[in-house]
Amino acid sequence: MVPLLSLVALWAVTAGVTIGDSLRLRTYNTLWSTLRQPADKLIVELQRERLDSARYLGSANHAGRSDMEAQRLRTNAARDSVRRLALSDSSRSATTPTMRAQVDEMLGGLGQLDEIRAEIDEGLSDRLRAIETYNLVSDSIYRMHYSLALIDDIPIYQQSRVVISLGYAKELLTREQAIASAASASGTMTDEERKLFTQLVGNRRFLIDQALPELDEGLRQMNVNLITTPLYQRLRLQEEKIISGGALTARTEQVWQTTSDDIAESFQQAQTDAGTKLTERAAPIADSILTRAVIVGGVGLVAVLASILISMRLGSRIARELATLRQAALDLANVRLPRVLEKLKKGEDVDIATEAPPMPAIGETAEIQDVGHAFSTVQQTAVEAAVGQAKLQRGVGQVFLNLARRSQTLLHRQRTQLDGMQRRTTEPETLEDLFRLDHLTTRMRRHAEGLIILSGSVPGRAWRKPVPLYDVVRGAAAEVEDYARVTVFPMEEHRLDGTAVADTIHLVAELIENATIFSPPHTSVSVRGELVGNGFVVEIEDRGLGMTPERLAELNERLASPPEFDLADTDRMGLFVVSRLAARREISVTLRPSPYGGTTAIVLIPTALIDSPKDPDLARLATDEVTPEDIILASLSRGTQDSQEPGEERS
Repeated sequence: MVPLLSLVALWAVTAGVTIGDSLRLRTYNTLWSTLRQPADKLIVELQRERLDSARYLGSANHAGRSDMEAQRLRTNAARDSVRRLALSDSSRSATTPTMRAQVDEMLGGLGQLDEIRAEIDEGLSDRLRAIETYNLVSDSIYRMHYSLALIDDIPIYQQSRVVISLGYAKELLTREQAIASAASASGTMTDEERKLFTQLVGNRRFLIDQALPELDEGLRQMNVNLITTPLYQRLRLQEEKIISGGALTARTEQVWQTTSDDIAESFQQAQTDAGTKLTERAAPIADSILTRAVIVGGVGLVAVLASILISMRLGSRIARELATLRQAALDLANVRLPRVLEKLKKGEDVDIATEAPPMPAIGETAEIQDVGHAFSTVQQTAVEAAVGQAKLQRGVGQVFLNLARRSQTLLHRQRTQLDGMQRRTTEPETLEDLFRLDHLTTRMRRHAEGLIILSGSVPGRAWRKPVPLYDVVRGAAAEVEDYARVTVFPMEEHRLDGTAVADTIHLVAELIENATIFSPPHTSVSVRGELVGNGFVVEIEDRGLGMTPERLAELNERLASPPEFDLADTDRMGLFVVSRLAARREISVTLRPSPYGGTTAIVLIPTALIDSPKDPDLARLATDEVTPEDIILASLSRGTQDSQEPGEERS
């Protein structure tokens, strides 16, 4: 802490007190070349355009338009130069946020020139309004000038602010010229114009009287020499005459214009000379401050070097200890914990003391040792939580399995009783009711098998011999509530391996049920099948509203990579069952948009599970059209012959 604190203290003083002043003075030249000087040139052009516009508006026949338009072109050139330099990288980097705000305000004011000119050309503006709107543009430029001299603790900036005030005095003089010229062109000066003229004269004289005492000797003398000339005294007399209400004849206006032009030019020359002198002063002052900063910084450099040596000595040891801790943490995150989780997924028992031993002591630094102990605690807590979660999932799975097995036993007994009642019943209505109960029992059996699949076990149904795929699909359709809406089209004469029949029926039934649930009740669900290069494809197509591409991509990802079953995500239990069955039999299930606006589920059964047909009766069944009742009866009949429920004697 001692080296770091000394380093921060020394360099904070150096940067804040010395280097900061030097850099601010260094930016004076940049501000002068990119903002002050171009803006001064623009002010001169604006003053001339204002004067030409006032003469144009004051003339009865609007004489002098060509002079006004020529001056506008020169003003535009100066404006473009100001805009380009003000937006340059060097200018933006040399200004503070406050300065940049004033620069942006000035650029916005320059954008109003086109509106002012349009009002003049269309005759919407009188001469006094035109002069005042030009004044607003000039004021925005001078506000920008003042913002560049806001630093009070550096003398050169204080002098710069006073010089700007004298420049504004020259601006007020040009405004007097514009009013007098407009009045001379019209032959009379209105009361409002005379009042404004009087205010401008008073403000200009006040600014000059206030600014001169604040200038240093070198800058003050050139301005004193100007205001003590006979020419300036003549200007004051002419101003007094105009203020008193004297008539502005052509001769008077010519004398006034000549005198004021000479004084304005002298003011502008004084401004340029003052700006040049201030710029020349800035560099030496900045160099002296920078020299002082280098001396102070040299002392600080010695402290920095000492701090570096001490820090390297201490830091190298800490770095070695941290590297060891990092390696131990990576081994925990990438090797040990994943190994524990993999064992838990496989259902193996995990010894917490063996799989998550405490991390060995690392290094000599107390803080790093504390971090190592914290990692050991995190490791043990994480392993305990994973083991507890695995036990909970196994317990839930066992509950699912027990409930499902009990339900299977009861459903088997119920189906047996229903089968006997169907054989003994001859009344059509009663037989139809028994048939519906039998169908409901079949659906309940599928849901019970879903619980068994969620628990990680295999349902009890099994077939010893291959079953025609057409019968497999019809059996799946028979386990759906709205089986009457399902149309199973004839399929090619191929059979499915008996070991995969139960899982395939369950898988296809889940997909068909989804198709019936998520489509309008008046629509049908089509099921087709054919042999392809990689196996046998079953397509289940509904005519519902379909799904968004994002939703389809999410479901296809889940079907391709079965996720761990989440007890909180019961809305997608059917999807989990389908993905688990597909992974068990290496069956590919893909969802895609249907041309009818719904969704098509494509089930690709691998070639290894497909067998060629040998029974001519099965081939005949695969090409005959059947009713939904035939589908259910065929499914129930084959289930009785080839399947076995828990506790059931094979007939």
